[in-house]
Amino acid sequence: MASQVAVEQDAIIREEGYDDHFHEHHHGDKYQSNFITTYIFSQDHKIIARQFLITGIFWAIVGSAMSIIFRMQLGFPEESLAWLKPILGKWITISADGVGTLAPEFYYALVTMHGTIIVFFVLTAGLSGTFSNLLIPLQLGARDMASPFLNMLSYWFFFLASIVMFFSLFLNTGPFSGGWTAYPPLSALPQASTGSGAGMTLWIVSLVFFVVSVLLGGINYITTVLNLRTKGMSLWRMPLTIWAFFITAIIGLLSFPVLASGFFLLMFDRGLGTSFFLSEIYIAGEALPQVGGSPILYQHLFWFLGHPEVYIIILPAMGIVSEVMSVHARKPIFGYRAMVYSILAIAFLSFIVWAHHMFMAGVNPFISNFFVIFTLIIAVPSAVKVFNWISTLYKGNLRLNTPMLFAIGFVSMFISGGLTGIFLGNSAIDIVMHDTYFVVAHFHIVMGVAAFFGMFAGVYNWFPKMFGRFMNETLGKIHFWMTMIGAYAIFWPMHYLGMAGVPRRYYSFDTFDAFSHFDGTNKFITIAAIITFGAQLLFVVNFFYSIWYGKKMTTKNPWQSTTLEWTTPIKGIHGNWPGKLPVVHRWAYDYSKDETSDVDFIPQHHPLTENEVRTEH
Repeated sequence: MASQVAVEQDAIIREEGYDDHFHEHHHGDKYQSNFITTYIFSQDHKIIARQFLITGIFWAIVGSAMSIIFRMQLGFPEESLAWLKPILGKWITISADGVGTLAPEFYYALVTMHGTIIVFFVLTAGLSGTFSNLLIPLQLGARDMASPFLNMLSYWFFFLASIVMFFSLFLNTGPFSGGWTAYPPLSALPQASTGSGAGMTLWIVSLVFFVVSVLLGGINYITTVLNLRTKGMSLWRMPLTIWAFFITAIIGLLSFPVLASGFFLLMFDRGLGTSFFLSEIYIAGEALPQVGGSPILYQHLFWFLGHPEVYIIILPAMGIVSEVMSVHARKPIFGYRAMVYSILAIAFLSFIVWAHHMFMAGVNPFISNFFVIFTLIIAVPSAVKVFNWISTLYKGNLRLNTPMLFAIGFVSMFISGGLTGIFLGNSAIDIVMHDTYFVVAHFHIVMGVAAFFGMFAGVYNWFPKMFGRFMNETLGKIHFWMTMIGAYAIFWPMHYLGMAGVPRRYYSFDTFDAFSHFDGTNKFITIAAIITFGAQLLFVVNFFYSIWYGKKMTTKNPWQSTTLEWTTPIKGIHGNWPGKLPVVHRWAYDYSKDETSDVDFIPQHHPLTENEVRTEH
């Protein structure tokens, strides 16, 4: 049946498609003539998506491995880490009796780099860069991005940022160790700590390159969505994935330059003697000449990006989950327009809640009340999305394959992690909870793990489109269950640690009698983290093995989806469609429409029948 549908689709494309004269204005098949232009300096959005994904996977392994090392320090401080000496060098100190301990300054460097890498290089570039590049042209019926050359540059600026950040890990003084938020004065004074020297400089340079990458990509995504939609593809016929990527690009375009300005001012304070963020600082009893600056100004600049960044990470995952859930529940997405309006509401509100990260910074209580109100209000559009996902699942013909499991897991993580955000959004409670493990548990579940689940759902679902093969389903399900159980085992106990007052960012609790009875909990969390990390290595093996040896894709539309990416040839070509582009006649979620038919889906480019009324959803 699936092959028959594919044949029908091809016939419709030939009959109904329109010619955009792509091959008259581009190099066509001659464009990709050798290995370098095909796979390295490629301007094909599909190849660039793979580059973002594989680079993101590399950084995910590095960032996760760092978390395992510092979790071992927290969970088993009495155990020797001498076996890490060949890898970490002088950062492991060996005592006279042969016991190896992690240097305190390197512990903070690991925590800092873990946060930086996962937030920016994995969950921003790896998630949004991969799926925005892959799906925007394919689902809109476009040949490529509006500017393939700028698209290529966006990846290479990201790659350059990666190289600089990677080099910073091997400096003699170590990488930056002042926290991933880089608050001054630690970040503004090279002499403040070992990790505030050259490592901090390279950290800033890397993230400035990263901001350039985000801006180049965002301009491309926005322009492509607005200008290159195929005939019939109105805004209200776009899949929710495209809405999510489109709004995410707008958020990034408005907020990342603010972060870049903060970085430039930070560099001026570090190297030119300015006082944007410094005032009345004493080092070894000696007063520094800088006066008149305010570290709170940096916090405003950072969090004006930092909170929209949460939605830059989570909105693409939400779009992916909406698409995957509808396809594998065999039902139209519930409340399509409500989903779109909730994305728009989240984007707007994300720009006026940044100071809820600063309730401890001495912000005027009346100003705090403003941010409390809007922080709690932003839960409303998020709850709309959760309600619609659950309604989409209700009475659906569920296929519990790996993409669907990760999509459902995303909803679970988003609900459980989001509920704790209501506590932290209240300034009176946040003042008590802010510097405890409660915050670590909250944002790791709702932003970190949930976003990873959305990313995994997307990778398993569109892997056949990227590589022409399927990932192993059995290994995929093992990966899901180990990750689902492991993530809750790691972060759920942290809520109780936080409520008991256990502070975050501490290297050791050996000298605190009040926290000694949590040793068992810390050991449990560390063991769960190691096992969960092993599950991610299983995913990596499955991913790379399946690229060459996975089950081959034999039909264009293996999931029987309605969107346009599944009408392109199995082996991707530059320009996506041979000949004419498909014409869109309907919205993206025509599933289970005709109960009398054997086919429970109608592709977007399938013309309306005589009995159907043309509608916009």
